[in-house]
Amino acid sequence: MRLANGIVLDKDATFDTLKFSALRREVRVQNDDGTVSEKIKERTYDLKSKGQGCMIQVSIPANVPLKEFDYNTEVELINPVADTVANATFFGAEVDWFLKADDLVLKKNKGNTPPKPQPKKD
Repeated sequence: MRLANGIVLDKDATFDTLKFSALRREVRVQNDDGTVSEKIKERTYDLKSKGQGCMIQVSIPANVPLKEFDYNTEVELINPVADTVANATFFGAEVDWFLKADDLVLKKNKGNTPPKPQPKKD
């Protein structure tokens, strides 16, 4: 069982500050014969979330270029969605949560914009 469109998240309230840690894995497409191809399906990154108080993993589609940010660089998720996969068991169900996003970008700091030049007074 899956949620139809996942759960859209308020990224500031859910994650607070996110810092880049590392590329965790690349998921590759499986060939018809069951072997693994060279084509990458998605990449999963480790991010440190201040709001969650732990490391989280987020999957980004392979059509987005590989992210190689410096360790502890502040980043931002574009359109994050939480989704689940549930498997029925004898006692109920086991649910696995996972996070996906459209992209992972450097956080734009509002306070770091250069000041606008002031017109000269004659």
